[in-house]
Parts: sequence; structure tokens; C-alpha cells
Amino acid sequence: MEMRLSRVDEKLLVLRFPYDEGLVNRLRMLSQRRWMPEHRGWTIPYTLPAIERLFAAFEDVHFVVEPGLLKEWPRLNDLLLARAIREIEQHKLELEDSQWGTEIEAKLVFELRKRGYSSKTIRTYRGHIRRFYAFYNTCRHCSVHDLIGRYSYELLEDQRSASYVNQAISAVKFFMEKVFRITNGTIAYVRPKKENKLPNVLSQSEVMRLLATVQNRKHRAMLFLTYSSGLRVSEVVKMRRSDLDQARKVVHVRQGKGKKDRITILSEAAYEAVLQYLNNEPQHDHWLFPGQQLGHHLSERTLQKVFEAAVSKAKIDKPVTLHSLRHSFATHLLEGGIDIRYIQDLLGHKNIQTTERYTHVAVKDIKRIQSPLDRFLEQQDSTSSPSED
Repeated sequence: MEMRLSRVDEKLLVLRFPYDEGLVNRLRMLSQRRWMPEHRGWTIPYTLPAIERLFAAFEDVHFVVEPGLLKEWPRLNDLLLARAIREIEQHKLELEDSQWGTEIEAKLVFELRKRGYSSKTIRTYRGHIRRFYAFYNTCRHCSVHDLIGRYSYELLEDQRSASYVNQAISAVKFFMEKVFRITNGTIAYVRPKKENKLPNVLSQSEVMRLLATVQNRKHRAMLFLTYSSGLRVSEVVKMRRSDLDQARKVVHVRQGKGKKDRITILSEAAYEAVLQYLNNEPQHDHWLFPGQQLGHHLSERTLQKVFEAAVSKAKIDKPVTLHSLRHSFATHLLEGGIDIRYIQDLLGHKNIQTTERYTHVAVKDIKRIQSPLDRFLEQQDSTSSPSED
């Protein structure tokens, strides 16, 4: 059950909630409460003692407090924080990876689903909250403020990347705000500075060498599409046959990252690879790359393993992943003189800054710059070489 507390004027607060006979009977036991039809709620005095009595009488109820009240009464933040700590303590479990099916998890999944989060994000957030709860079992004495800060520090000490820690903090923030209803600056979510890492990119010759090692028609079609259209792994495995428009030479990416549709290019060579695959493997599914189970697409992990095997066969020593093909696609387009705005659209980037990182790995202009060491050595060689008679 949820109760909403907001301000009427300088003297009164109004409490609203769906009708519940038990809650109404408990509320009637409080002094100075009054039903106000014009406000469609119960009023209480706008005083701290009245709020404290209200919270004490309804310890099992979530309170959503008007943001202005939290700013005007800092003490309310402390009260909400204390309630959250008690609620976490009540529901806290000694967790194992194989079990967490509790009311808390159900609430988390419900809040994520009703906001349209993808299954992948839900799975990721559930994992982060499991780990957060497990850490909480080792830090029972911590306040929630300290708990989140220490958890972030622990992840960094465990050599987790800044992006991983930021995602973990986002999961915890969602958990606190949407499940425990602690919002509006009650908790400080300190995030590590974002790393400025350059993407790992394959050269054009390395890409061709890698693709040449793949003999399986299905695997070949998947990797050709991944590189030639700049696709994410999730976009490749969820591709439908109808998403390839050979007449217009485009690929229709449906509900990519951020649940956005976009159009990207369809390579003739990639389309030919897909045709060779389709002509030799009858299709009984709407997925372009069906999995072993009828009605299901191929798993992302299967495609990643295909890429890893190709990297090994091609004897490529760089620390690359399947996503490196997408990075390589963007970099090679940039090196080929394609405007960065077009590349942004093909990749489906929301911000141009995300696409601009490829300017730091493109080598078209860098190749023209001569190292001062080479220049000095050339000058030295020219002055030391014997003159001809």
C-alpha cells in the first residue's frame, strides 16, 4: 500500500491513498486528523510531531512525499531513510545465486516492466541488486548513505570498470526510488568518473582475414551482416528475414538499443552471404537466424562464440570482441570520408559525442604525420651517406 503526503497550506498536510478500511480505522486513531472532501484526502497538522506520529502509525506503508516538503523539512529525509533501513532489514536475505524469489524481487521486476525496460536490462538489474543485497549482509552497521558509497568502492577495488559501477549504481538508484520510494536527493549516489577508453578497432585487412576463416554459411552470414551494417549483437540475432530490403539496399533495425528503430546500409556482399545461407538451410521460422528451439532466435552468446573462433583462426592478437566489428564499421566509414552525421544515424547514436570518439581511432590523417624520430634518422642517414664522385 502507498500513501501520498502533500501540502495544502502553511497549516495543513493532506494524505491520500486508495480506500482501505483497515488503514482508515488506523488513521482514525491519530489525533488532529480530519477527512476533507474538498481535498479528497485526510489532513493532519503541518508540524514535525504530527508527521512523526503518522510515520510511526504506518510503518508498513510506503510514503511518497511531495518534493517541496523534503526541501523545506530536511528532517523528513532522515525519517524516510530510517524507514527504508528498517524495511530493508525486514526483507533482507542471506542470498545465494540460485534463489532470490521474494516479494522484493517481484516489486523490482514489476516496476521495471511497467516502465518498458527490456528483458536484458531487467536481467542485468536483478543481478546488480542480488550483489548489492549480498554486500549489505557484510555491512549491516552501515547507513544507506555509507552502504552505497562502500559498495561502489568495493566494485572498483574488485577491478570493475567505471561503466559497470555506474550501471550498478543506476540499478541501486532505481531500486531505492521505485521500490522503496526514497527520492528527491535523500541519498547521494556518488559515481566514478567515466573512463575515456578508445574502442578497439580492427584494420580492414584484419576484418577481411577474419571473415575469410568462416566457412559455415550461417556463421558467415551473421558476421558479414554485423560488420557491413554496423550492428549490435542483439540486433543481429533478432533480425527477421523481412528486415532485409534488397531493393533499397537497407537493413531495418527494429527496436534496437533504447527501443529505437533505424535504417542502416545493406552490403551486396553481405546479402549474397545471407542468400547462400538461406538457399542451403530451409527456413521454418520468421527469425533470420533461428535458435535450436523452434520459435526462438539464436542466442547472443552463440554468435559471440562464432566470432571468438574466427578471431582465433585468423590469429588476431588484439583484445577485440564482437562489438569491435561495429566499431570497425564506423571507423572505416570515417576513414573513407563519410560525414560523421551519416555515421551517427547508421549506428543509431542519440548524441553526436558518442560517434565522435571514432575520430580518435581513425588513422587516415594520422598516417600523413611523420614521427620526429623517423625524420631525424632520415636526416642523419642523408648527411652520413658518402657522396658520389
